[in-house]
Amino acid sequence: MMNAEPLVSVCMTAYNHAPYIGRAIEGVLSQRTTFAVELVLSDDCSPDGTGAICRDYAARYPDRIRLLTGVVNVGMRANYRRTIEACRGRYVAMCDGDDWWCDPLKLQRQVEALEADPACGLSYTRSERRFEATGERRRYPAGELFCDFDRLLFDNTVENCTAVARRELILRYYAEVRPEEHPEWLTDDAPMWIWFAACSRIRASEEVTAVHRMLPESVSQSRAYRARIAFCDSLCDISLWFDARYGTGRHLRALRRRRMRVALWVLSRDGTTAEYLSRWWRDVRRTPLLVFDAAGYGLLVKKWLRRQPKR
Repeated sequence: MMNAEPLVSVCMTAYNHAPYIGRAIEGVLSQRTTFAVELVLSDDCSPDGTGAICRDYAARYPDRIRLLTGVVNVGMRANYRRTIEACRGRYVAMCDGDDWWCDPLKLQRQVEALEADPACGLSYTRSERRFEATGERRRYPAGELFCDFDRLLFDNTVENCTAVARRELILRYYAEVRPEEHPEWLTDDAPMWIWFAACSRIRASEEVTAVHRMLPESVSQSRAYRARIAFCDSLCDISLWFDARYGTGRHLRALRRRRMRVALWVLSRDGTTAEYLSRWWRDVRRTPLLVFDAAGYGLLVKKWLRRQPKR
């Protein structure tokens, strides 16, 4: 029987995660806490056997796991939303079905920090990024952990699988921002954490508590260069939206410059010259001062030099 009053709910969504979901669930079950924790687990009608693994775990741990089921696939964003809305704890911890927690004291430490500071809405930590294709491991972020609105607009260092947040603020975010009205946003977590920076305090910790699995093909990671550009454009659109509504709008030009530079960098390596020039002209028409940005010309020269035969 499920714990009546969990202090923490773990939001775990899955789709085609059969090779990984067991490790994700075990990372939650291994947490050592002085409070009750529930795992709210939702498989979005995966065809690969993920659902069977989830059902097996839910049957073995009925007092710790609540399994959400559906009859049709609803998509990543709707599945994420319904799982969060099913959470009952004062705090919600995030962990996707292909990631896992590597620190058994993760929840205990982060919840203690949130309990000690009522103004703090979000706690997150460093993570390890593991690249499935190569086996490479990287500490993330490599540099500073950001907690303020202005810097998170440009570089979101909040790794979702490390986040623990106040449920009341998550529900307020959905009511206030209404992300379902923004299908052009290709991610759910980045806008949420930017909003948290605008509306509450964020606490970041240096310890590595989770592993984020970098799959060769996903929404944020793709072999297709046009898909990579689309995702980066989406992140910039999110930042521009929040800067206009929760900031002062002073980052408009810098964010547009960053969007252009990222796209042109990708196109300088993988796209055609025609694509490069078309993208440059599109951004310059939108923000005429970008015509003076030297990066646009420098990346084009590098692209042409790469095409020259080596002597």
